[in-house]
Parts: sequence; C-alpha cells; structure tokens
Amino acid sequence: LEALAMIPEVEPEVICTDLHMPQMDGLVLTMEVMDRYPRPILVVSASVQEDDSQHVFQLLSAGAVDIFPKPVTGLRADNATLNDALINKIRILSGVKVFRKKQQSAPAKPLVLPQPARTTSRIQLVTVGASTGGPQALHTLFSQLPKDFPPVLCVQHISTGFLQGLIDWLQKGCLVSLEIAQSNQRPQPGRIYFPPEDHHLTLNKKGEFVYLDLPPVEGHCPSITVTFDAVAQYYRHRAVGILLTGMGRDGALGMQSIAQAGGLTIAQDEESCVVFGMPKVAIDLGAAKQVLPIGAIAPALLKLVYQSAYH
Repeated sequence: LEALAMIPEVEPEVICTDLHMPQMDGLVLTMEVMDRYPRPILVVSASVQEDDSQHVFQLLSAGAVDIFPKPVTGLRADNATLNDALINKIRILSGVKVFRKKQQSAPAKPLVLPQPARTTSRIQLVTVGASTGGPQALHTLFSQLPKDFPPVLCVQHISTGFLQGLIDWLQKGCLVSLEIAQSNQRPQPGRIYFPPEDHHLTLNKKGEFVYLDLPPVEGHCPSITVTFDAVAQYYRHRAVGILLTGMGRDGALGMQSIAQAGGLTIAQDEESCVVFGMPKVAIDLGAAKQVLPIGAIAPALLKLVYQSAYH
C-alpha cells in the first residue's frame, strides 16, 4: 500500500515486485499500477513451483513485462553475476513502453475455418522466437491457431525454472497442445514444441528433434538462431520463421537463413513490441519479408496455410 501511494511522488521508471508480499500481493499491485500509473513491472520471484508459477504468470496477464528469478537465499551483495543481470534487466526495461490493462486485447478466439478436403499448403512447419515481452505476444499468437495447424517450434528466452509454468499458462488459452520437445520425436500438426531448459533444439536428417548441450549462442541457451538454422536446413521453403519482441539480436541471423532458403519470414513491428531489439536487427539485415503487428501475425499464417486448400 505504501509503495502504491509513493508512485506519483517518486515516479519510478521500473517497478520490481514479488508474488508474495505482506499487505498487498504482487498480482493486486500489478493490477493497480497498470490501471492508475502504467509503467514497466518486473516480477522478481523464487516461485517456480507449479502452483506459484501459475500465479507468477497471472502477473504477466495483468501487465507485468518480465520475470527475474530470485534465489531462495535472496539477492545478496556477494552474488555479483546475478546482481549485474538484474541491474541490466532493469536498465533495459526502463526504456520500454507499456499499455494500460484496459487497452490490452482479450484473448483472441481461434479462427474457425471449414475443414478442407485436403490441405495443399506448402507450409509444413512454423518456428517462433521471442524474448522480453514474449509470453504476452505468444499468448496473442497461439490462442488464434486451430487444432490442426502445422507444427510449431518456439524458443522463448526465459529464466531457468519458469518454462513449464509458461507452457501451462499458455495452454489454457490454446486449442493446440503445448509441450517440451523430446529427443528423436518428429514434429506433429496441432502441437507447439519448446526446447528443454539449457539445451539448444535442432533437427537431424530425419527431421527428428535433437538436443545440443553446447555453450550459449548470442548469449542464450536455448538459442533462437540455432533452431532457426536447423529449420532452414531441413524444411527450406516449406518453413515460416517469426521473430517477436525481445532484446538483443538472437534469431536475426537464423531468420536470414530461413529467408535465404526460400521460407517466409515475419518480424513483429515496433509499435506492438515491448522491446524492439531482435526484430529490428532482423529487419535491418533484410531478413524479414513481412513486418506485422502481433495481432495480425496469426491471421496472416492462417491465410497462408489454408487458402490454397480452398482455391
């Protein structure tokens, strides 16, 4: 309550909150801030258990921008690496724009299409990369996909321990099934696959998932570019690569690989991005064949995948 009352006077550029607090929990605080004093909110939490993790992602639904893991022992002065990462995260978030909760669109209903006699679309797989602001963007995108949509590979930069919570949160608004990719598994329609934490995800010559236990690429493991490169090599012109909101440049070179292989590439536009980093790099490279607001990407995909089945 005291923190909420101080906002008009202090005018903070970023607000950090935990899920559990003595007088007002993080969800209520986030809802109040986004309604009255909208600004970037970073959830700093150690709540990676299943029940608490669901509540953490409710804060993202309410308008929080990102999640940062708090050690069980708390943020200590002698943990320089973690402290530097937190400071860097806050610095980046201080420059992002936010939207009032009432301006956020409700979850889109999946577009209902008549079942074609056969699908003749050349698109066989869609791969998506996202970072800061990604969970909300993925929710907008995935909630519009019908249950027979081609397989999707999704790489979301997220702190260790929060991946399953993200999948569970996204699943509630989707017709397609979301899961962690299993080694030697082949992508199937109606499913969205995520790499396991701390492993790159690629494809072998049979098109089966392969884990790579290698150093980070562009500072990330799993890396968007690693997965995009593998998709470009196997699916070539039959692939779609999508790069959503996020800081840094991971995924830009991978998107270029998909474009050069003849696949379709889509970057999220600046206006709808929380952080216009990765998409901007891809656009500057000439790797993005289309630039669309987040709400227009799913309709574009549906038209691309299904239109040839009706004409």
